[in-house]
Amino acid sequence: MQFPVYRKYPNNLSFFKIVDDRHFIEVKLTGRRAEVHPIEAKILPDMNFIQDMLKMEGGHWMESSAEEFSLHLASARAHRAGI
Repeated sequence: MQFPVYRKYPNNLSFFKIVDDRHFIEVKLTGRRAEVHPIEAKILPDMNFIQDMLKMEGGHWMESSAEEFSLHLASARAHRAGI
């Protein structure tokens, strides 16, 4: 598999950039806030979570794109900077 891979929840409130099989970045939208959460999978449940995203298991994931992820990441950074 070639990384990065982009996923999102169907409700468009969380966007994921899967960097490799142990790391991803989540941009989570809550109301008017956007938060960035870098995650390193150190335990099996977190590693399984990444594999589920990659395989789009259980209908919890949709494909996303670098452009869509970058748009929300920029929004989160602007919010943090107070812009």
